[in-house]
Amino acid sequence: MAVQTFRESLTDAIRYWEPRRLLYNLVLAATVLTYFGLNYPASKEALLSVDGALFIFILAVLANVAYCAAYVVDIFAQLSEFRPVWLKYRWAMLAIGIFFAGAITRFFALGMFSSASTTNSH
Repeated sequence: MAVQTFRESLTDAIRYWEPRRLLYNLVLAATVLTYFGLNYPASKEALLSVDGALFIFILAVLANVAYCAAYVVDIFAQLSEFRPVWLKYRWAMLAIGIFFAGAITRFFALGMFSSASTTNSH
């Protein structure tokens, strides 16, 4: 078995994770848009304010920083003896990560947009 170098592992990790970042961001955006739509028109005020837009931007950047945690796990696993198994099943970490980030996004979206509809109903 050939020894995998750090550079080769890093290149492989980038090749795997970066194209999938689009799917990750699409799932999170769809979650936000769904809860925005479910609470429309009250949600419009929460999102269309400067503070609301900045808050969404900060959360999007933080979500993408969190996505980068996959690199640490991926490179570490690739440099181990478990590399062949890892390469076969790393899609599971992607699925779990998307589900986890989607759940967190849902709670933030509920908080942002549900409070907007509650505030306007009084």
